[in-house]
Parts: sequence; C-alpha cells; structure tokens
Amino acid sequence: EHGLEIAGQGGEAVAGLEGLPDRYRAEVADPQTVFVDDVVLLALSGDTAVGCLVVTAPVDGRSEVKRLWTDPAFRGRGIASSLVGAALVCAAESGVGAVRLSVWKWRAGAIALYERLGFTVAESWDERDQLVCMERAV
Repeated sequence: EHGLEIAGQGGEAVAGLEGLPDRYRAEVADPQTVFVDDVVLLALSGDTAVGCLVVTAPVDGRSEVKRLWTDPAFRGRGIASSLVGAALVCAAESGVGAVRLSVWKWRAGAIALYERLGFTVAESWDERDQLVCMERAV
C-alpha cells in the first residue's frame, strides 16, 4: 500500500483533505469531474501507480502540466522525466503550440528537471506568491 503525499501551499504535509485548499480538495474528492476534459497519465510498476501527471485540455493554444507526482520509493528512476515527455507528446498531438506549468519556488529539484526538459521561466499568470511559472513550445 502506497501512501499519498499531500502538501499544502507551504510545502508541509497536511494530515487530511480538510487541510487542503478547496481547489485541491475537489481534485481528490471527485477527480473524474475535475479532470473530465484533461488527460491523466500514470506510471505503473506492475499494477501499482508510482507516478502521475495531468495534461489539461487546450486553452488558447496551450495546455498545462499539473500534479506531477512520483512515489518517494521510486524517485530517481526517470519516472518524472518520462511523464513530462509523454505529456509533451500528448500536448503536441492535441495541436497546442506550448505547454506551461507552475511550480513552487522552493522545489529546486523540480525546477531543474523542467529546465533540463526545455522549460523556461515565463511571466506569471498566477497571483500566488512564491510560484514560478514556466513554459516551453511543443
């Protein structure tokens, strides 16, 4: 049984759904409704999901990559890179010209991964402080 890491906006783990902001609580409580028009990619080890990522439906010629997660026991094996690579292929096939994402400033490892995969820092589209917005063409 794999535990789900749930972090609040400050990056600290929260005990349960009630500790999450509304936008995240809805995703956990009813993912089929929240992500109905999006593509959810899973990385599997046997029958167990060890990573996931959401590619949003295109808006204004762009898709967004969200909710990248890799099981801590499987980190360092290229799962996140593979998921982002698959997301870029998926986005290109949908006809978008660019993919964007946002990442908390303190997630230096994630920012380095995105930069290695061709993302660059973009002008922010989100009002939340400490959020780094990135984008790359597909």
